[in-house]
Amino acid sequence: MNYAAVGSVLAVLVMIIGGPLLVSAGVGFLYGEQVAMVFAGLGLVFILSGGFVHLLLARFDRTVRVREGFFITTLTYFVLGLLCTLPFMVSSANVTQSFTDAAFESFSGLTTTGATVLTGLEELPRTFLFYRASLQWIGGMGIIVLAVAILPMLGIGGMQLFRAEAPGTITDTSLKPRIAEAAKSLWFLYLALTIACALAYWFAGMSMFDAICHAFTTVAIGGFSNYDASIGYFDEPMIETVAILFMLLAGLNFSLHYRAILVKTDIREYFRDPEARTYAVFIVAVTVLVTARLAMADDMTGSGFRDALFQAVSFATTTGYTTTSVDSWPLLCPVVLVLASFVGGCVGSTAGGVKIYRVLVVMQQGVREIRRLILPDGVFTVKLGSEVVADRVIEAVWGFVTMYGLLFVFLLTCVLMVSDLDIKSAFSAVAACLNNLGPGLGEVANHYASLNAPTKWLLILAMVLGRLEIFTLLVLLAPRYWYR
Repeated sequence: MNYAAVGSVLAVLVMIIGGPLLVSAGVGFLYGEQVAMVFAGLGLVFILSGGFVHLLLARFDRTVRVREGFFITTLTYFVLGLLCTLPFMVSSANVTQSFTDAAFESFSGLTTTGATVLTGLEELPRTFLFYRASLQWIGGMGIIVLAVAILPMLGIGGMQLFRAEAPGTITDTSLKPRIAEAAKSLWFLYLALTIACALAYWFAGMSMFDAICHAFTTVAIGGFSNYDASIGYFDEPMIETVAILFMLLAGLNFSLHYRAILVKTDIREYFRDPEARTYAVFIVAVTVLVTARLAMADDMTGSGFRDALFQAVSFATTTGYTTTSVDSWPLLCPVVLVLASFVGGCVGSTAGGVKIYRVLVVMQQGVREIRRLILPDGVFTVKLGSEVVADRVIEAVWGFVTMYGLLFVFLLTCVLMVSDLDIKSAFSAVAACLNNLGPGLGEVANHYASLNAPTKWLLILAMVLGRLEIFTLLVLLAPRYWYR
């Protein structure tokens, strides 16, 4: 293990995470909030200490290989997650009551989960609200991918980090050459989408502050809001329409955006992509199912369809915004919405869940097995569009889906053992955190403040496992990783 490379990269990431603190401090100064001084001090400490360690390690070999890539990616979320608890702890604003609550909020932000222990968000300093939103924005595309765009300038190789952290499974070969340039392009797309989202929210009626904060958490598919009632606070169809549009765009594969906008400059690429087509069908199917059940229960008065559509998009993309309490709907509706979060968005998006690509591969493999039973001597392939999926990829997908299910059951069992939650609340809490969704059902429908400390730490583990898509973390538990 090249510990100089590990330390140097972590130092750069600590410097990067100081940026949101300084920007949040600037926002606080604009609104005359005293807590801004704390944020400014912490931001400077992070930047100076990270810069000092990076310079200290400059004379060592800092090549990042596959082995270091997995270690750095996993360590980053735990180290930065803990460091980012400090703003919640050291100020006089008394935002959280304990270290556990501060850690829960911090990890939920960085992993773009959106589960919260905070209530009375409207009364919090804007410094904190901006900081929460910026944590999700940084975590959305992946702070490691941001670092990959910067590390080559600092003399640190970054390809293995990109492979370990790039959200989902980037399969587009157009991203493979010149990886740093690709990472920069992805971040420019991400930034452009965020700016467009903020302007759209502003034109739809939000204040500029709310528009920027909600743009951060919409494009990151994070779901943090400045209000306890989430997007439902505004009760404005235009704002909900903007949220739906940008949640859908953020749930698409960013390598597809890259190919359609920057490489081929052809909007038809979106319609040619089998995963994008399935993603659209999946959203429509969830919406129709929820709408039909609400209609059967005579709950389609007023904004019924509007709420059904919004919740379907929000849960299916694992964003976690709400406009109404889905927990009060007929049981089928919230169950379908939580199950939809297991599928999630497309690979290479900021969404959580298993991802559409893997679901397609599993379904196609199931069809192939049926054909093999009918024609034992036949030769069948798994194809997505015109692409033949290699057997090695199929094995990897099956391994991931199996491990995902086993970990869900394991975490659910542990949560039930250490908490007083009923099965509905426990099931949805684990699903919401593992899928990086945020809101659950029952006792955790609005917030997670009532949970005990062991339960919160188990859910924090679920957030990180979901964000790193399990194997990036589990590979560190293999003895061969450390002794090879």
